[in-house]
Amino acid sequence: MQRLIEGFQYFRHAVFPEQRELFKQLASGQSPSTMFITCADSRVMPEMIFNTQPGELFVYRNIGNIVPPYAQHVSGVVAAIEYAVRVLQVKHIVICGHSDCGAMKALQKPELVKEMPSVAAWMKHGDVAKYVVAQNNQGLSEHETLACLTRENVVGQLEHLRTLPVVAAGVSRGDLSIHGWVYDIEHAEIETFDAEKGRFVKLDPAGHVPDATPHVRFAAPVAA
Repeated sequence: MQRLIEGFQYFRHAVFPEQRELFKQLASGQSPSTMFITCADSRVMPEMIFNTQPGELFVYRNIGNIVPPYAQHVSGVVAAIEYAVRVLQVKHIVICGHSDCGAMKALQKPELVKEMPSVAAWMKHGDVAKYVVAQNNQGLSEHETLACLTRENVVGQLEHLRTLPVVAAGVSRGDLSIHGWVYDIEHAEIETFDAEKGRFVKLDPAGHVPDATPHVRFAAPVAA
């Protein structure tokens, strides 16, 4: 706790004064352009990784960057997504997995969470990745299987995300884009899911950034 208190003191005296006007603006509201859904793992720090300022990212974290399918049960992440799309009117939702993910290790070896029934039940939302990898990727090493599970879990959660009515409506109008990323902790690299190619590709900051958004079916109304 002392480390946190010291950190807060540094923030108050060294950081806050330099950005006083920004915090004054943020005190009355927020308008982030992107919702970022990622794992609760302490090594993944979106604001640091993307060098963002307060108010730029609407971040939601849970074990395994999970998004349960709509109507299965009410969850915090589903409620947060509805709020982000309807109230904050974000333009992008990113689901981001990461290397060396403990949740994905639990998918590989369910015995790791047998003493944690709540975690085991939560990870059922990742079973789609486990099944896809088992059916389509035979003969992989344990490390390769973990990497494959991590990618397929992101794809599976993107599919769950699209079952949410508020997301489906936004995507169909072209108001909302969805993205699937995997962050490599050791090498500071990101792979992004390219829906057109059906595979993950390295993120090229200087080039086109592919996304996982289906084609627009309904044009947004034109303002008079």
